[in-house]
Amino acid sequence: MAPTPPNGPEQIPGQISGPLAGVRVVVTRPRHQRSALLDRLRAEGADAISVPTIEIVDPLDEGKDLARAVSDLHTFTWVVFTSANAVSRFCGLLRDSRDLGDVRIAAIGTATVAELARHELVADLVPERFIAEFLLEAFPLPSQSDPSRPGRVLYPSAEVTRDVLPRGLRELGWEVDEVVAYRTIPASITDSDRAAVASADVVTFTSGSTVEQWLAAFGSALLPPTVACIGPVTADVARRHDLRISVIASTHTVDGLVDALIAYVAGGKSEPARRRRSTPGRSPSGAGRRSRIGRRRGRA
Repeated sequence: MAPTPPNGPEQIPGQISGPLAGVRVVVTRPRHQRSALLDRLRAEGADAISVPTIEIVDPLDEGKDLARAVSDLHTFTWVVFTSANAVSRFCGLLRDSRDLGDVRIAAIGTATVAELARHELVADLVPERFIAEFLLEAFPLPSQSDPSRPGRVLYPSAEVTRDVLPRGLRELGWEVDEVVAYRTIPASITDSDRAAVASADVVTFTSGSTVEQWLAAFGSALLPPTVACIGPVTADVARRHDLRISVIASTHTVDGLVDALIAYVAGGKSEPARRRRSTPGRSPSGAGRRSRIGRRRGRA
């Protein structure tokens, strides 16, 4: 194993430089949401490849329940969003922002807030940390709201989601209407996807669904040596499937995930591998490729 030069990792002539140069990173986000993460990784020198594991589709009722809730918005005090996909589906049913009337908006996450802004909406409440528990800490009690307003919260969400938020809101005294705004389904995986994954150093997960559908498509045999999660909720799903996690972003955003990965690589927390072993499930083209992440660790 060749030593690392004193001025940093060895650079291959003609290769893009940056803190993630020479690191192949798999992005598992849906196609319509992958650009920001791919662009940031590539800007940092990574060989970023897109292998979506999920797709976003209509709910089984084709959106009828959500449309009904939107038509009755005046009966709610709050609408709570935890994903950009829910915002997009919800706002697609509005004529314009005036349809919200006096209804207030709570949102978790920068992507969710950005999607609201794209529809010219501003959230009234955004927690400092982008998880449900922090939103619950900041959410008002029904008694603290306008008594002339109904004590109801509309929660448009994915078909399968954590129950922490609706359960917590009910414990605060709110009546919560949960409406399925979209579903996640497995994306189609090609032979070229499998070949690309087999030579990867890092896989990034940005939701529990991306973890579960990765395992459904690839199993754990093709798991890259380094697993990076956008936050603790995604990491919890990975742990439930016995995956060893190397990186959990403390700021639960695309930029936070990339920053955490850069810090991990720069910290040399995994053995620098200059040559990959030829192992079952790995593409022959991956052998001998330079890596700064390390050898396969397997499962926890």
